[in-house]
Amino acid sequence: MLADLNQWFLSLGEQYGVNPYIFGAIYVGAIPFFLASIAWLVKRARAGRSTVLPTMLAGFFFVSAYLYLAIAGRNIPVWVWIFLAVLVAYGAWSTIRDTRRKIALSDKE
Repeated sequence: MLADLNQWFLSLGEQYGVNPYIFGAIYVGAIPFFLASIAWLVKRARAGRSTVLPTMLAGFFFVSAYLYLAIAGRNIPVWVWIFLAVLVAYGAWSTIRDTRRKIALSDKE
């Protein structure tokens, strides 16, 4: 079973044209940061505060290994490009929304 797991892990490098150890290190190394971002997101949501930054960070850590593929690899899955586009669109939308809200508040004062 360990040999099969190792073979699968090494095949990622061949499939994407990258070093499988770097890809795997980023992939596994991002897990605690992703989980911390989700915990932060939940905490802020429960407190009624903005969840934009923890959402963006969770998305970044979710695709961080695939960002390495986008820079150094090939055959990047289409879902990665779609997810990145959605993440950028969400960031832009939330920034515009927050800016409009702040302008409206300052106009009332």
